[in-house]
Amino acid sequence: MDTGLLDASAAGTWRLGDRVVNRMGFGSMRLTANPDTGVAVRVLRRAVELGVDHLDTAAFYCSPGGIIDVGPGPVRHATELIRAALTPYRDRVFIATKVGPERLPDGRWGEAGSPARLRRQVEENLRRLGVETLDLVNLRINRRAAPPASASDSASAAPSASAAAAVSASASTAVSASAAFAERFGALAEMRAEGLIRHLGLSNISREHLDEASRIAPVVCVQNAYSVDLRRDDDLLRICGERGIAFVPFFAIAGPAREAGAAREQSDALRRVAARHGVSEHQVRLAWTLHQGSHVLAIPGTGDLGHLEQNIAAASLHLTDSDLAELHR
Repeated sequence: MDTGLLDASAAGTWRLGDRVVNRMGFGSMRLTANPDTGVAVRVLRRAVELGVDHLDTAAFYCSPGGIIDVGPGPVRHATELIRAALTPYRDRVFIATKVGPERLPDGRWGEAGSPARLRRQVEENLRRLGVETLDLVNLRINRRAAPPASASDSASAAPSASAAAAVSASASTAVSASAAFAERFGALAEMRAEGLIRHLGLSNISREHLDEASRIAPVVCVQNAYSVDLRRDDDLLRICGERGIAFVPFFAIAGPAREAGAAREQSDALRRVAARHGVSEHQVRLAWTLHQGSHVLAIPGTGDLGHLEQNIAAASLHLTDSDLAELHR
């Protein structure tokens, strides 16, 4: 790796909707942890200086009270930090946001289950980002399990009365879940037709969700948890590539640690590959992500300038076939 090269464009580009963006992007979730918002502003501006033109955010990325819920002081919203750092945007960045999760009155996380509640979330994103149209809105599903099997799939040749009732209830649940998802994605498609949203995507979903959404409106992006040690979506990644849909992994660095942050435990293979290239295991994780297909985009997040530059440097890290084979074992 050329350690002197700090340029997000080193990983190549992908057409995301109607914009060509660098495949090395930036995720904003961790920007809100530091009560000193000036640090977040500097990180965002430095990211753009280094070629980042694809930002991932959400109105529910905030602290205190948000997904990671850390740090004292007044509430800090990632969307508002982006606005403070980068306006006027002048088409320098493509901003992807998410809707779906919402904080319930009792403090638990729930899901915006109606078109009206989704519209309020879209309007909140518009307001906090200071734009009239959102570049990309991903519908985030809290529970990604595919709908239960239909009655025809589940019934035996001669089910008992109790079994038949159970099958009927299962089929009803499947139809209900499917209808609810279709209604929610359809509501976003209507807002796209109104001009509030330019492009639509999905987050934390199954292939069944992707198929159903694609019958309603074009899907340009799928965001799912995915990393070298969290690979349940290998098939979905491949399907997205075949359909020309961007696959945007989150937790590429965190792996199974998820919201807890960068993985502290690294496999022997990660350590060996990192040592051969003279880089960190986290940089190998990012490079591995980008090696999974030209349609795969990285959105590592950080609130630290040094970590930002290390992440961007991973865009130029080339892994050999031998490296990849070792990591896949």
